[in-house]
Amino acid sequence: MWEKVKVFCENTSSTIEVEMGTSLLELQSMLNISGPYPMLAAYINNRLKELNYKIFKPMTVRFIDITHFEGYRVYQRTISFILQKAVWSLRPETKFYIRHTVGRGFYCEFADGVPTDMQLGTLRQRMQEIIDARYPISRHRLLTSEINGIYEKFGFDDKIALLNTRKRLYSDMYQLDDMVGYFYGALTPDTGYIHLFDIRQYYNGFYVALPSRLDPNKLDFNVHWDKMLDVFHEYHQWVDIMGVPTVGQLNDKILKGESSDLIKIAEAFHEKKIASIADQIFEAHRSRGVRMALISGPSSSGKTTTSKRLGIQLRILGLDPVLISLDDYFVDRDKTPRDENGDYDFEALEAIDLELLNSDLKRLTAGESVEVPRYDFISGTRKWHENPLKLNENSILIMEGIHGLNPRLTPSIPRDKKFCIYVSCLTSVTMDNLSRIATTDNRLLRRITRDYATRGSNALATLQRWPSVRRGEEKHIFPYQEEADVMFNSSLFYEICVLRQKVEPILREVPDTEPEYGEARRLLKFLDNFTPIAPDEIPHTSILREFIGGSSFKY
Repeated sequence: MWEKVKVFCENTSSTIEVEMGTSLLELQSMLNISGPYPMLAAYINNRLKELNYKIFKPMTVRFIDITHFEGYRVYQRTISFILQKAVWSLRPETKFYIRHTVGRGFYCEFADGVPTDMQLGTLRQRMQEIIDARYPISRHRLLTSEINGIYEKFGFDDKIALLNTRKRLYSDMYQLDDMVGYFYGALTPDTGYIHLFDIRQYYNGFYVALPSRLDPNKLDFNVHWDKMLDVFHEYHQWVDIMGVPTVGQLNDKILKGESSDLIKIAEAFHEKKIASIADQIFEAHRSRGVRMALISGPSSSGKTTTSKRLGIQLRILGLDPVLISLDDYFVDRDKTPRDENGDYDFEALEAIDLELLNSDLKRLTAGESVEVPRYDFISGTRKWHENPLKLNENSILIMEGIHGLNPRLTPSIPRDKKFCIYVSCLTSVTMDNLSRIATTDNRLLRRITRDYATRGSNALATLQRWPSVRRGEEKHIFPYQEEADVMFNSSLFYEICVLRQKVEPILREVPDTEPEYGEARRLLKFLDNFTPIAPDEIPHTSILREFIGGSSFKY
């Protein structure tokens, strides 16, 4: 007779005794846990586990579906594995790449050209057949040398490079029928958990549409990210030329002692792009009288440092940049709108004093002297700068903030008198050819590091706030990104290797009693794939210095 252990289920607020070795799937059946959508995974003592996980000791369990942030990632990873299996069965000699997230789905490319609608129809049908067959998805822990041998048979050089630079005796490998893969997160127990998807031709490849996390019965095909894809395409070409398109290849160069050159080249590329943006602003100022540059982007995208470096480049061209932060136009805290949870909603446009802002902008562009505000975040009240601000004929007003591209922000200024810049950390290096790195993970690591060093917030506080930040971005920033005149990718392909040393000890402070513990553990597992780089040679004007400290700019 097997010994029994107690399990507390948060979904039912009940305790049950089960035999040691009981799987989470069996526990779900025992407790009759169901909902409008299938349970995709579960948290065990606040650590995410697959439903095949077996119970051997007392624990707390919380089952999650697609509406949960991590449940949605499980759905994404599973559909990407199904796609990999389908492509292999139809076109085993053709390489394909899952490039990056676009809208609710992700964008992919074939190495041999743009697929036809007929080819995509066949691929869609094959994926549905795999889903309907309910192939089991299993995880195996094997000797790394054994996994490398299996990957070699499939020609997965990118995955072999990653494992060879991680230096582990044993590694994990996933299997779906005759297909194998690598993922740094949980998958569903079988392919039948995917209830909705579609494929459409898009850009130079195709778009895999997935349901919305908040409305899982609806697919979103309203994707118009051509400017964003142009930036991604440019950076993918560049990292390919640099020989660091994947983490394994990046690690290999670091282990060979080439990190110094990687830092210099990445920073030089940034400087070249910022100088190019300055040239475009100068031309717009000369040809159509542009007096204002608006910089927008999501949290931790490096907007502040970008604005300061852009100001330097504009000075070289003979212009007089004047920097203003939208944060200084926050209304007093007692007038700040609140979200659905009753918390202050600093991401809402209504948190900005639009009337005062537009009045000041109109007066400034008319050549008047204006006393601009300075927001005191400690008291939550507005104060005033001692010296009035006035623009001369060569002045360019640089204003940065999350609402920069929203037309409702500056209706008093004609569109042709504004130059709009969208800044985001669009991670260009991928884990391997089929496992992309989420740009949100890159930004979250930046923010945890900065909040801890400069704002007195530990990782737990940042992780607790992050879902609200993400909701604000999806509502107030992403819908306007294609309105930009130019986009700037603030990511540095080496930066996660630097962030690893800074953020790992911070993440380890998150206690396992908190729900955010699982997210901290996921990020630690993710960081384990990167070979560390010391920050010594990073320039003091680098965007990364905004987050790790040591910048020569004042913030």
